[in-house]
Amino acid sequence: MSKKFTIAAAAALPLALLLAGCAGASAETGGADAAGTDEVIRIGVVGAGDPYWETYKEAAAAEGIEVELVDFSEYTQPNPALSAGELDLNQFQHVIYLATYNVASEDDLQPIGATAIYPLGLYSSQYESVEDIPEGATVAVPNDESNQARGLLVLQSAGLIELKDGGSIFSTVADVEPSSKVTVEALDAALTATSLPDVAAAIINNDFVADAGLSFQDAIAVDDPSDPNALPYVNIFAARAEDADNPTYLKLVEIYQNTQEVLDGVQDASGGTAVFVDTPAEDLVASLTDVEEDVRATQ
Repeated sequence: MSKKFTIAAAAALPLALLLAGCAGASAETGGADAAGTDEVIRIGVVGAGDPYWETYKEAAAAEGIEVELVDFSEYTQPNPALSAGELDLNQFQHVIYLATYNVASEDDLQPIGATAIYPLGLYSSQYESVEDIPEGATVAVPNDESNQARGLLVLQSAGLIELKDGGSIFSTVADVEPSSKVTVEALDAALTATSLPDVAAAIINNDFVADAGLSFQDAIAVDDPSDPNALPYVNIFAARAEDADNPTYLKLVEIYQNTQEVLDGVQDASGGTAVFVDTPAEDLVASLTDVEEDVRATQ
């Protein structure tokens, strides 16, 4: 059995790039009030085909709230749609992704509730432990900003690299110190899984682990979602700032967090990796503010 390492870093947003259509709507489509409502609440997601979403809709309907899921094929789509009033909520991203979007778009979308965090793993088809990876070997990480930085922190905690100034949620491969044990190559997230025959090891996003013929239990290093530094990687429900206290929207968060059939479905979809959290909204907002300040400081 592979030797496992627990890495103190943060948790990941899984990739679920399912092709889907996106229907537009007017700003008046949603906007429910506190009482159950005849209005439809439109929630943007990436991967509405996962069975737990139907369970979630049924649980919401039992509370008098009709939910319509709007499925997107790319992560770049749900936030602009929410800002434009085409959605009432979205649920697909972690705090760092939202902070980066807000700063880049001069927007003010807000987290109103937490869902789960997902550990990120290092996998190898050649080596059974981190210690077995030889000096000068190449390790792959995803090339998208948030998961690249997170993957680098996993490698650093595993003793494979050193990052300038200790690393951060904004580290890139350019921050890997030349004295590091291994070299790091950034690849498209979908390619890190299929690169295993050509590299010593790779950070693989959860939804691509099966593509490599692996299971989550095969990881030779994983990060630790219980670490306080994981807060920016908590996945969230997001709303427009003016709707952050909408009672119906908050009720929808509560339904997600407290419906066991939904949580079981999420766990099945994640391959057993989801770690559920009910972080208070005020803590999520504070984390968002901190990350936004860090993003601006790097510009």
